[in-house]
Amino acid sequence: MIQIITEMFSYPFMLRAVIVGVLVSLCAALLGTSLVLKRYSMIGDGLSHVGFAALAVAYVTNLAPLTVAIPICVFSAFLLLRMNENSKIKGDAATALMCSGALAVGVMTVSVTTGMNTDVCNYMFGSILAMSPADVKISVILSAAVIILFVAFYPRIFAVTFDENFAKATGTNSNLYNMIIALLTAVTVVLGMRMMGTLLISSLIVFPSLSSMRICKKFKTVIISSVFVSIVCFLTGIFISYEYSTPTGASIVIINIIVFLVFSLIERGREHVQNEK
Repeated sequence: MIQIITEMFSYPFMLRAVIVGVLVSLCAALLGTSLVLKRYSMIGDGLSHVGFAALAVAYVTNLAPLTVAIPICVFSAFLLLRMNENSKIKGDAATALMCSGALAVGVMTVSVTTGMNTDVCNYMFGSILAMSPADVKISVILSAAVIILFVAFYPRIFAVTFDENFAKATGTNSNLYNMIIALLTAVTVVLGMRMMGTLLISSLIVFPSLSSMRICKKFKTVIISSVFVSIVCFLTGIFISYEYSTPTGASIVIINIIVFLVFSLIERGREHVQNEK
């Protein structure tokens, strides 16, 4: 086991993948609890498809992928929030429209220009080989910004997550903090697309939080547990991916599913013991 891990980290691309993956897992876990409790969990799925469309445009125009994807995803996140607040099309319907529309734009753009090349497929399905040193630098800087902003605004994020009306009554600008959550989510989704792929990145946001909610009841403990679960699942998944040559994103998601099922069984066991008392 130790020999395999040592060998794995001897490859620069694996080291880059682990650094970025741990940071993205941390960011996704921090945001996941708020998104799940606010019923915004599908926003990650919608933004990932928007990101794919943005990346397709970036490749066609020979622009830097992250330079194009991040602002477009941030704008789309704000648009989804505005639609939820003011439009007749709300919630899952708005996300589904954006999700399918963006994916169609991305596929059409690629099909009529360059075709489905390796770079585009890497973003769709994820690849640990796709991380360049420049990607690592950008990911470290943006991940640090996400973590710092989340910690700095944690009390307000907590308030708007649990009771937005009460937060407004106490003078909190709930719209501003909803926008901050959306902004941080958009950045996290774009950073994780290289690793997980656009089709699976939302699972990195949802699964750790849902698993932790099975056994933890306080907001802070759920977040701490989510971070631990997210990082452990990522490291286990990437190890399996390296050892057995399985897709990275799919391996990480399957480990998350197993953890979710185990935590659900623990919750059932607790409830059974309490009922017998």
